[in-house]
Amino acid sequence: MGKALADATVDRDELFVTTKVWRTNLEYDDFLQSARRSLEKLGLETVDLLLIHWPSRSVPLDETIEAMNELQSAGDVAHIGVSNFSVDQLERARELSDTPILTNQVEYNPYTDQADVLEYCLENEIILTAYSPLAKGKVSDDETLAKIAERHGKTPAQVALRWLLQQERVAAIPKASSPEHLQANLDVFDFELTDEEMTEIFDLQGGLLTKLQRALGL
Repeated sequence: MGKALADATVDRDELFVTTKVWRTNLEYDDFLQSARRSLEKLGLETVDLLLIHWPSRSVPLDETIEAMNELQSAGDVAHIGVSNFSVDQLERARELSDTPILTNQVEYNPYTDQADVLEYCLENEIILTAYSPLAKGKVSDDETLAKIAERHGKTPAQVALRWLLQQERVAAIPKASSPEHLQANLDVFDFELTDEEMTEIFDLQGGLLTKLQRALGL
């Protein structure tokens, strides 16, 4: 990754670089060392976003957040965030941090209901970053997505990405195995899903049922 950044033909300001610290390195000193090793490997003085990869059951969160805030104060990190945090864990992180939690990176796609996390993110101006947005390729064989895709002259994968991006405060980070797939992932800004189509896709994860059950207190 460091070589790729060094060889890049675009300016550093045009890149948004994110790195994570694994849950075995969440103690204060370990976290600082791990983050700074990542900076060295990347050949950067600052990363744009530093994430806790997974919450830990053994390391107090305040210890990790303190290290993250120190890295920010030192200029090593511009923004901090978390990954795979529940609503309660996310709220605790916000309470502990001297600076805003920019994002919570969680698995989110047409088959994964993240309604509670998304609702909390909306209320607190946090970005929900969706990893595995294509459900490891599962969306390509989905009949509902295929029908919607045909209407727009797109692929089911592009429809799934568009569904995510049309949701407030949601970002998506799809993987791409080839330049062609990368370009296809980027070609999702020239069409828009209707409200009805958005609802059809939410139905794939039981989204409407979940909302109804919550409204009825079930």
